[in-house]
Amino acid sequence: MSGIVNILHFAVDGVAQQQQAIAGNLANAQTPGFTASDVNFQSSLQQALDNPGSTATITTTPDLALPATDGNNVNASQQLVDASQATLQYQTDVELLNAQFRLVQGAAGGTFQ
Repeated sequence: MSGIVNILHFAVDGVAQQQQAIAGNLANAQTPGFTASDVNFQSSLQQALDNPGSTATITTTPDLALPATDGNNVNASQQLVDASQATLQYQTDVELLNAQFRLVQGAAGGTFQ
């Protein structure tokens, strides 16, 4: 079971970093010259799952969107959509982690609630 818990823990960490990047992007949506950041961990996690023994990493890269005339490339609408998706993913991952812990609790003689 520790494998699935480790995977879910990594996913929760990745989504949390995505949320932080999105918050920073939105906070700087009006800052001239600001370049938005993207966080990616999904492809690395998939590669690690496909190739046992490899390691997944969380990477933060500059967003490649074209900047506006003030040099800022934050698309606030897209960031808000991304924030909603990240929130849903975080909630799902945490619920899956909780389900794993309930299984352990039930297997140890407790209840499965």
